[in-house]
Amino acid sequence: MPVVYFDCNTLFSLGGCLKEKVKARSVPFAKTRNRHANETAEDYVEAVAEIIEESGECRVLDLARHFNVSHVTVSRIVKRLQGQQLLYSQPYRPVELTPEGAKFAKRVRERHAVVLAFLMALGVDKSSAQIDSEGIEHHVGPKTLAAMKRFLKP
Repeated sequence: MPVVYFDCNTLFSLGGCLKEKVKARSVPFAKTRNRHANETAEDYVEAVAEIIEESGECRVLDLARHFNVSHVTVSRIVKRLQGQQLLYSQPYRPVELTPEGAKFAKRVRERHAVVLAFLMALGVDKSSAQIDSEGIEHHVGPKTLAAMKRFLKP
């Protein structure tokens, strides 16, 4: 069987065409890796907002219990998120959201609520939907989220 080459003149050359195909295939993986990198920040700002809402303040120990991790792990993550200007913390004081962290937490919580409601609207039981939404929420892009919102509208 003869080898067939497709016209890739618009992509400069056959090598360029191959590069574009590889690049096109790698885009979803790059987006997924980027979303993975943000998961911890999203989870932590969401948890800080929830804990403050429930009990008026959030301490490192509250986060350690929430995530079932050591206070050392929480302290390291809080320090990193403080460097990203999402959280504010001082030794022996409550963890607080910065203004930017509060905006970020609001977006994360809204996205989480949409994903949870969407799963439940599909017939997923509440317990499973709560567990699954914790992972799915980090990987839902803006267009998918908009489609979920449209689906949920009466």
